[in-house]
Order: sequence, then structure tokens, then C-alpha cells
Amino acid sequence: MAVPLIDLEAQYASIRDDIDAAIAEVVRSQRFILGPVVERFEAEIAGLLGVRHAIGCASGTDALLLALRALDLEPGDEVIVPAFTFFATAGAVWNAGLRPVFADIDPETFNLTASAASAVLTPRTRAVIAVHLFGQMADMTSLREFAERHGLALLEDAAQAIGARQWIGGQWRHAGAVGTAGCFSFFPTKNLGAFGDAGMVTTDDDVLAERIRKLRVHGGRQMYQHDLVGTNSRLDALQAAVLSAKLPHLARWTERRRANAAAYTERLAGVPGIRVPVVRPGNEHVFNQYTLRVDRRDELKAHLDRQGIGNAIYYPVPLHLQPCFAPLGYGPGDFPASERAAREVLSIPVYPELTAAHLEEVAGRIAEFGQAGGAA
Repeated sequence: MAVPLIDLEAQYASIRDDIDAAIAEVVRSQRFILGPVVERFEAEIAGLLGVRHAIGCASGTDALLLALRALDLEPGDEVIVPAFTFFATAGAVWNAGLRPVFADIDPETFNLTASAASAVLTPRTRAVIAVHLFGQMADMTSLREFAERHGLALLEDAAQAIGARQWIGGQWRHAGAVGTAGCFSFFPTKNLGAFGDAGMVTTDDDVLAERIRKLRVHGGRQMYQHDLVGTNSRLDALQAAVLSAKLPHLARWTERRRANAAAYTERLAGVPGIRVPVVRPGNEHVFNQYTLRVDRRDELKAHLDRQGIGNAIYYPVPLHLQPCFAPLGYGPGDFPASERAAREVLSIPVYPELTAAHLEEVAGRIAEFGQAGGAA
């Protein structure tokens, strides 16, 4: 049985009437850029996360770039980022005129730790970006203490973690609501996905929020008046409408992802050569990806490919070894946990519309591979 890595057609079919009505509302209004539909979605996300401000923008990459630019740092200032994550995290630092400084990851959660950040801290460090990779939050208690102790801004790259929560200071706190600012992507394959690119920055800082609102519209809140040198990174009303229509379904979809993840973990725990994801206590993982660590990863990938089972490697090359960052002077062996993760990770289908038969097919094919010693 073929099983895709993700099935957006099935998701759309389940809420077609909601989506079509939301799009039609925007088309009737002919207000396609910002406006009341975008403001409504911004208010919905702010309410969900419990933050004062949510500012829509054109993509998750732009969310990172706008947040970094709003910090008003100096060219060449250093920003600590994990070596194992999607390229945009470090690319935004570079494109903001800043210097990415890489740090290794926790091998169990794939996330940056305060101790790893501390190991690369220098007098030029001005910010740190915690990536909540695959849908589980980094340890924000220790990272926030680290940032406060050294006077650093703490940004959250929550592109894969909408709805994730962590028990902090005696209460549950949402991803994107703990640091100086949170950065979200609504790329179509995310847990809450648009019909194209879309992003958002969240913050409780009134001054930062005002700067971001200006930066996303060429640096001004009033037409033809530019207080800052900004850019064009506005959230389309059509995308906001789609996201607003999907948002009431997010909690149910997240529970299905967690149930699917639990089914995989039960089925695959103990399979030779396969290590299932670790969920740390005090975390509510949202499983944008269900990512295995596999001793013979490339052989398992080929095995699943032959069976028509969707899978992907997120990510095959750690950032410190990307050719574009060669001028930073890193080399093989600098971040062993990140390099090992790049050799071992494999993500498998976990989307909410998976059936019991799909789950058994995927888990069964992986189990047969492991039990055959990788020769299946």
C-alpha cells in the first residue's frame, strides 16, 4: 500500500466548504493586501498563544528576518543558532547583516541547549535563536535564563511548532510566547498551512511590534512616509482567510498527530537499529515531523521508497558544512551531534488523515527492515 509523506488533498476535502467560503469572502471584498481579514487572523493567533502582538508577513523566512532587523543590531553582531535546522534560521541572520555562530544540539530532541549556546558565547554575541525542531520546544527555561544573564535577545524559530507547549514557571506556555519574539511559518505542509507562503512574528514587546509592522511595509505605517528602510513582506488576505478557516481544526489535527506518533512509538520501540523520537517531560510535542534515528538510514529510505511509502531526510547537511557558510571557517567534526543527526534522521508520514491501515503499513515495513538486519 502506497502512503504519501503528506496528503493535503485529503485535508482540503475534509474542510472544503469552510475554505471555499473564506476565499469567496476575500474575493467579494477585493481587499487582498492586509486589511480586516489579516487583522482578524492576527488577533486569533495572538489570542491562541497569549501574546500582545501577532504581525503577519509574507513567509516564515521573512518572519525571522523582520524580527532580527527589528532588534536594531550592528553589522557583524553575532547570533547563536543550532547547526542542525532548516537553512532559513541561519540564512536570515546572514541576510540581516549579522554573523551566525553555530552551536551543537541535544542528540535526543535535536534542539539547542543553554550549555551548547554558552560554549560558543563571545563578547560580540547579541542574540540566540532557539529552534523548536520537528514540533517540540527547546528547553526555554534554561535558554531564557542564559539570554537574560548575558543580556541577549532570545528569538524562537517556531516554524514547525504552532500549538506546541512547555511547562514553564508553573504554567503551560506556547511556542512563540516565551522569548523576545516568536517566528512562524505557514508553508502549506506545516501543521497550520496556507495555500502558499505566509508567516508571522509574535511578541509582547510593544516597541518591537511597532518596528516590525513598519518594516513589513517599506518602513512606515503611513503611505509614502518611511521611518525605517523596510521591505515588502505583507501577509495576503487570501492566505489569512485560509488560515483562519483552518485554525478551528488545529487542535483536533494536533491530537491526531500525537495519536499517530504514539502508535508508531508503540510499534517501533525496540526494533533493532531504529530509535523513536524522545518527548521530554513538560512538553506537548505537535509532531510536524515524526523523525526516527536509523543506523542504516539510507538503506531504510531505499526500502521505503520501493514500497511507495513517503519519507524525507530533514536535514542531510548540517548548516556549518553548507558551502555558502564556508567563510565562517567551520569544518567536519566541529559539531558531532549535528553531523550524526544528519546521517541518521528519517521522517515518516504522521499527518492527521492517516488511517489505521496506513499506520500499520508504514510501521510494518520499517519493523521488517529492522528485524531483517537492514536486508529487507
